[in-house]
Amino acid sequence: MVASSILLAVILTMLAPQLTGANVPSLFVLGDSIADVGTNSFIANSKARADFPFNGIDFPNSRATGRFSNGFNTADYVAKLMGFKRSPQPFLYLVTIKSGLQRLKFRGVNFASGGSGILDQTGQDLKVVPLSEQIKQFATVRSNLTVAMGPEKTPMFLSESIFSIGIGSNDILGYFSTNSTVPQEQFINGLMNVYESYIKSLYSLGARKFGIISVPPLGCIPSQRIFNSTGGCFEIINDFSRSFHSKLSTMLLKISSEFPAMKYSIGNIYEITMNFIDNPLLFNFKDVETACCGNGKQACTPSASLCLNRSEYLFWDSYHPTQAASLLGVENLYRGGERYVSPINFSKLTGEH
Repeated sequence: MVASSILLAVILTMLAPQLTGANVPSLFVLGDSIADVGTNSFIANSKARADFPFNGIDFPNSRATGRFSNGFNTADYVAKLMGFKRSPQPFLYLVTIKSGLQRLKFRGVNFASGGSGILDQTGQDLKVVPLSEQIKQFATVRSNLTVAMGPEKTPMFLSESIFSIGIGSNDILGYFSTNSTVPQEQFINGLMNVYESYIKSLYSLGARKFGIISVPPLGCIPSQRIFNSTGGCFEIINDFSRSFHSKLSTMLLKISSEFPAMKYSIGNIYEITMNFIDNPLLFNFKDVETACCGNGKQACTPSASLCLNRSEYLFWDSYHPTQAASLLGVENLYRGGERYVSPINFSKLTGEH
């Protein structure tokens, strides 16, 4: 890790002075597979990978980059709407590149890891990077930024940067897959206590602007519909999703009252997704129940069944949205009203007028 840190320090020393022309100086992404742009591809024994077809079939040059998507994902569209080309590179990639990439402009880091959760034990058997470790990785980046930019400019740089976090789905799914008997409220409150400590840790490291994405209606994803004999949404899990968002809203309001310099947006991805499901034709979706790749009954692999009209599907595979759904979802986060994002949208969080 020491060698990696030294290499990253060298890279950041070369890159940090070259800021982008985006709305914010930098974007830091933390979370799970909705935002993973290849992190798990750099973990040799990870069991949660997407660096193979049909993933990436609609990405430039049809590359399977490790995104759990047919193309761009949520992190990419958050970045695009902020003026970047796409999501910043994974941390685990940045610590391996050589000086030949020194002409790249520093635009942030993506720490998100598919299969990860708020709790360290979530996804532990998959060999992924939990949120606690993602924050430690950011602390390494911050230390090296300080070397590159100096102790005065670094806090200013970070205070104007956006920290996008989307996590919690795997914790809830793990609760059900392990047949946990912990009462719902106790479980969600436990998640919030841990989540709160991590947001405060990021704040102590210099983060000030948080774009938080809540969890979707998990009972409506293809992998969970099979538990409803009618094929409809599995409402027991949706209850957890709604509770998660409610508790998260309360928790963020509490933290922001303690730290007046903190600004945040919380995206209600539950409401956004349910709007797609309830009104599919408004969004040009023809299928909001099954998966484009694998039909929701098998993993998305090169041998899986594949739909041809991918932009008309809400779900890419058993768990993840299509590129089209990710774009529509992020547009709601970026410019939507309070039904979908509050107390301000992502656009206002970046300082746009």
